Amino acid sequence: MASASSAAAERPAVLSDLLPGARVRDLALIVGGAALTGLAAQVSFPIPGSPVPVSGQTFAALLVGASLGMNRAALSMLLYLAVGLAGVPWFADGNTAWTGGGLVPSFGYVIGFVAAGVLVGHLAARGGDRTPLRTVGTMILGNLAIYAFGLPVLMAITGMDLGRAVAVGIVPFLVGDALKIALAAGLLPAAWKLASR
Repeated sequence: MASASSAAAERPAVLSDLLPGARVRDLALIVGGAALTGLAAQVSFPIPGSPVPVSGQTFAALLVGASLGMNRAALSMLLYLAVGLAGVPWFADGNTAWTGGGLVPSFGYVIGFVAAGVLVGHLAARGGDRTPLRTVGTMILGNLAIYAFGLPVLMAITGMDLGRAVAVGIVPFLVGDALKIALAAGLLPAAWKLASR
């Protein structure tokens, strides 16, 4: 019985646990996750009629959650958020958190990255990224967490009603999010298979 519990304790919870050197590794991963998200945010395209662009930052934030686990992903996304609030233009479209005297309409989605990092990291540590089907479920829940923060903030900043906010803040992104989820469902389980060799 003791050998089974020690084997479970030694099993890596998330992909980044495979790397040696706990403290230096953790710091590098937290900074790297924030930087990856900032870099992915620069791949963005405006959506006609929507103040929220399509960008790679959502995919990066979800991958950071799955790869780093709950605590490191939360710290990584908090760092991403804080640096953007401090004025570094690494949100989508090269924005900081502030533009034209107020918060950018997409700021709530960035707050949602923190919640998604926690949720996806928690689920990944429990095997939520080990099979394609589990990964799909994990990523759907992560996207819902992002929308749960993004939509109310979008409404508050722009004054849109719920119907309009859903039409411009969720609906245009559903196909892209489905593609990102499919990509993650292929990448993450494949990474686990490679790591187990």
